[in-house]
Amino acid sequence: MPARSSRRLRLPLVALLAAACAAGSVCAPAQAADASPSHASPNASADDGRALRRQLRQLTTAPGGPPGVIAVLKRGSRTEVYRAGTAETGTGLPRPLKTTDHMRIASTAKAYSGAVALRLVSRGELRLNDTIGKVLPRLPRAWHRITLRQLLNHTSGLPDFSADPKFLALVTENPRRRFDSRRLLDFVAGRPPEFRPGSRYAYSNSDNIAVALMAEAATGCRYEELLDRFVYRPLKLRGTSLPQGYRMPAPYMHGYDVTPSSPPEDVSEVLSASGVWASGGIISTPKDMTAFIRGYAGGKLISDRVRRQQLTWVDGASEPAGPGRNKAGLAIFRYATRCGVVYGHTGNFPGYTQLIAATRDGKRSLTVSLTTQINKKNKPELLKRLRSVEENLVCALLRGR
Repeated sequence: MPARSSRRLRLPLVALLAAACAAGSVCAPAQAADASPSHASPNASADDGRALRRQLRQLTTAPGGPPGVIAVLKRGSRTEVYRAGTAETGTGLPRPLKTTDHMRIASTAKAYSGAVALRLVSRGELRLNDTIGKVLPRLPRAWHRITLRQLLNHTSGLPDFSADPKFLALVTENPRRRFDSRRLLDFVAGRPPEFRPGSRYAYSNSDNIAVALMAEAATGCRYEELLDRFVYRPLKLRGTSLPQGYRMPAPYMHGYDVTPSSPPEDVSEVLSASGVWASGGIISTPKDMTAFIRGYAGGKLISDRVRRQQLTWVDGASEPAGPGRNKAGLAIFRYATRCGVVYGHTGNFPGYTQLIAATRDGKRSLTVSLTTQINKKNKPELLKRLRSVEENLVCALLRGR
């Protein structure tokens, strides 16, 4: 039986699911040099804290803003949590967002598929120059020259399945439809690459579906098992999973469609995760995402040789764009802010917007989670404001104590 979907939700579900492809080719300014954390006065931390709490509150009260937002800053073993709003509306009493609340992590899940693939490259079970034709010969011949490297840095040219009209029609008909995640690329199998592979950058949800399929083909193991073996267990991620259905594990922060002049509409369990899979289907918590990005950006999961390849940059931004000037590496982005450089990923999905970032050594990290979707297509002015707040959070993270 088709899931209930209001008329107000239908357009967002179609338009916003495909929002990532709206990123297109986003070029960043010239690469900035890595900067050391700046030093502040003894009262800077207290001043930062008050300012950051105020800015988060302002996000929750802005037109179209999230009902809730939480930011986790961690320096070494010291953790600071900033939050505003509520984890669930309509309950009478606001429930603060917690670091152990579950949420959809959206396209930050692409860093997890990248972690699996780069771990396999470190082990010699895959190579960055392995092609689709070599590893996945059943896929269209027109795609056969695309390499794992090009999939990981979004220079493959693969057409985006999530923007395909047939896919969007099925989602609109039944948002909770259970897709065969391993056949999502079938929606665009009749189309050649949109440009010569390697010639330019274009963010595509198809890339990380292909990455997961290559990992499965190289190992004979299911992608979910590879996540557990190479990511969850090494980093002790106990609240992270990749489901196929639409249910959220409790407790969770509810995600909302927020349209000005209308009350927020809960979309937490409207969509099946099977339709995004390795491109954005993971559910996690701020606590686990903090542990992940510290390990991933810090290079704990891969060899030094592969890490040097990972941190080779091309012009391109995550979706939505992260703070400062963006560059794209292999399943990781470089965010050069006025206070220094951090490495991570962003994501957005109906009901949620995410940023995870850390310093190159993984010792300082930032996780920002909002309970509505914000991107340049649906809320460009709010995204601009969010990026400014994210940059302020990065500055607070890098200021030393």
